[in-house]
Amino acid sequence: MTTAPHAPAPSRPRAPADRPTLRHRLAERGVDRTLILLAPGAVFLVLLFCYPFLYGLQLSFQPQRGGGALANYREFFADPYLRETIGITLGLAVPVALVNCLAAVPVAFRTRGAFRGRRLITTLLVMPITLGTVLTAQGLLGYLGPSGWLNKALLEAGIIDAPLELVHNYWGVAASLVITGFPFAYLLTLSYLTGIDPSLERAAATLGAGRLQRFRHVTLPLLAPGLAITFCLSFVLAFAVFPSAQLVGDPRGETHVISIEAYQAAFQKFDYSLGSAIAMVMAATMMAVVLVVLAWRSMLYRGSTGGKG
Repeated sequence: MTTAPHAPAPSRPRAPADRPTLRHRLAERGVDRTLILLAPGAVFLVLLFCYPFLYGLQLSFQPQRGGGALANYREFFADPYLRETIGITLGLAVPVALVNCLAAVPVAFRTRGAFRGRRLITTLLVMPITLGTVLTAQGLLGYLGPSGWLNKALLEAGIIDAPLELVHNYWGVAASLVITGFPFAYLLTLSYLTGIDPSLERAAATLGAGRLQRFRHVTLPLLAPGLAITFCLSFVLAFAVFPSAQLVGDPRGETHVISIEAYQAAFQKFDYSLGSAIAMVMAATMMAVVLVVLAWRSMLYRGSTGGKG
């Protein structure tokens, strides 16, 4: 009597516990699930920056008076009074950003170590952040104005015969931008300096390098890429100057910056299309300067690595 061969047992379905979870599938593709935490920030960026920017860019190509998609840009660059605002704003923003960066380096270098009163000094250096541009401008009018404390003191001391013109001109706006922008440059520079390993300077000191040599050949090359980022942020803050140019500058003369024209076109002439075009020119100018600085920063990185990737 022969027995029938046994049929192969049906394959048992995989238990749910054996199935790869979403976490494992993402890990196999090199995706960390903690990146999901970036979703709120990405939504915030899209809603508050990307969408307004793209809407303004599209609006700039819809001139109210017709003339083609580029009519607003032609109007801006054909008018010398409007066109010169680019140079005026650059003439304010670039020197102010350089001053803030250069002034922040020695101050941050001195305050990076622990010493008595360090917290108080740091608080005083950062305090102008809490004032804002409007309050800073009002303070400058009180201190540096024709009847301000400084001019009164100099007149009473017989040092000058007439009040110095320190406000309602280029210097008033530059002073306001330095006061409000220096704390940001200082904090950024301090963070980069504290990230440099102090043992590198000690090693250079054991080789006979003096303080200036250590700073020039060790600290500064390591700090330079960070200073490039600090300059970019300081430049963007200064290039967007508006309240200071109105309150302590000459908004129709030597501090006739591009943001004033964008504001007047949009909210005084109610030509939102032209205002958007001026804002796009403003953004393109800032981006061009930032790209030049970042290109210089990448050259520093290539030079420090000997041209290796």
